[in-house]
Amino acid sequence: MKRRVVITGLGVIAPNGIGKEEFWDALVNGRSGIGRITRFDASTYPSQIAGEVNGDSFDAYIDQKKLRKLDRVCQFSLACANMAIEDSNLSIEKEDRNRIGVIVGTMFGGLGIAEIQHSIFLEKGYKRINPFLQLATYPSACSSIVAVELQLNGPSETIFTGCASSNTAIGNSFEYIREDKADIMIVGGVDVPITPFIFASLCQLRLVSKRNDTPLKASRPFNIDRDGIVISEGAGFLILEELEHALKRNTSIYAEVVGYGGTCDGYHLSAPLPNGTQAARAMTLALKDAGLQPTDIDYINAHGTSTPFNDKTETLVIKKVFGDYAYNIPISSTKSMIGHPQGASGTIEMVACSLMLQNKYLHPTINYENPDPECDLNYIPNEGYSCEVNTILSNSSGFGGYNAVSVIRRYIC
Repeated sequence: MKRRVVITGLGVIAPNGIGKEEFWDALVNGRSGIGRITRFDASTYPSQIAGEVNGDSFDAYIDQKKLRKLDRVCQFSLACANMAIEDSNLSIEKEDRNRIGVIVGTMFGGLGIAEIQHSIFLEKGYKRINPFLQLATYPSACSSIVAVELQLNGPSETIFTGCASSNTAIGNSFEYIREDKADIMIVGGVDVPITPFIFASLCQLRLVSKRNDTPLKASRPFNIDRDGIVISEGAGFLILEELEHALKRNTSIYAEVVGYGGTCDGYHLSAPLPNGTQAARAMTLALKDAGLQPTDIDYINAHGTSTPFNDKTETLVIKKVFGDYAYNIPISSTKSMIGHPQGASGTIEMVACSLMLQNKYLHPTINYENPDPECDLNYIPNEGYSCEVNTILSNSSGFGGYNAVSVIRRYIC
C-alpha cells in the first residue's frame, strides 16, 4: 500500500505578502502586489511594471552574515525554506537527515547574479568577479543552498520545466515519499527575474502586459482585454511529510497530497497546444492518480496567466476534462494578484490552495471586469467567498509545453 503524503508547513515570499499571514490577508482582500519597476530604469522597455518583493521581513530567516554573501535567488530560497520548516515545527536535528530531501523548481536560477557579475567583468576585468560565481549561477544552487545549510542527505534536485517547475517539484517530492524513498521533502519554487537583461528577454517574447499606467489592473486573467503576463519574483516552499511521521510529531496538517499528473505538448517552445489535449491529459492523469472523478473537485487554481492564448486554452482544457460540470466549479487565478513569478508559481499557488482549504474560503480573480465570451466559466470575479471546499486541483504550464497538475484534499483520518 502506498504511503500517504501531507503538507505540514508553508513558507511564502510574494509581491503582495511575506509569510503566510500577510499573504493570506492579501488574497482574501484582493490586494495586488504589482507596481512600477524600481529595481532598475525600465523607462525604455515596453513593459515597465512587475511584481517586486519589497521589504526585508524575510531577513529573520537567514543569518545576517550569510545573507550578505548570498545572491537574491538563494536568499529567497533559504529564507522561504526556513519559513516553512518553522511553520511545520520541524526540528531537523531530531530527524534522520538521510530521510529528508529538498527539491526546488526554478526557471532562471542564478542568471540574475550572472548578469550583475558580467557587467563587473566587462568594466573591471576577470579578477574582480565573484570567485563563487560559477557555483551561484548553477540552477542547482536553489536547492543545494538549502541542503548544505541544513546538512540534508536525502534526494536533492533542482527542476526546470519552465513556469511549471515548482508544480513538477511537488509531483517528484510526492513520489519520493509515497514510494518510501524519503519521509520529509522540503519542496519549493523560486525565481527573481526582475533584472535589466532577463526582463528584456521576456519583453522580447511579446507576452508581457503594457498597462504601464495602471499596474494594479495589469494582471487580468480571463478578461477580453487582457494583454499579457506581468513578470514577478518570489518563492513558495512546502513541507511534504509522510502521514504517520507527521502524526507522531503531533504537527498541524494543512492538506493531503493525493495526485499528480505531468505531460508535454511537444508542440512549441512558448505557445500551448491549441486543442489542449496534453494539458487535459495531465489533469486526467492527476485525477486518476488520486482515485477521483472530475465531479469530486471543488475548486481549480488556474494557471491563469492573463495572456490572450493561455487563458482561452486553459478554459477549453477545463471543459474537455470536466464537461458540463466545468460550469459548476469555482476557478480563480492567484496570478491576478501576484503576477507571474515564473518557476515559483506552482508552489506559491499551492500555499494559496492550502490556506484556502484551511480557512474554507476561496480567493477571487481580481480585475475581472470585461468577460471574454470564450472564457465563460466561474472565475470568482473580484470578491472571494466562504465555501466548504475539500478537494482542489492546481494547474501549471510552462514554456516548452510542460504541463503539471497537483491535487490536494482536506486531511481526513
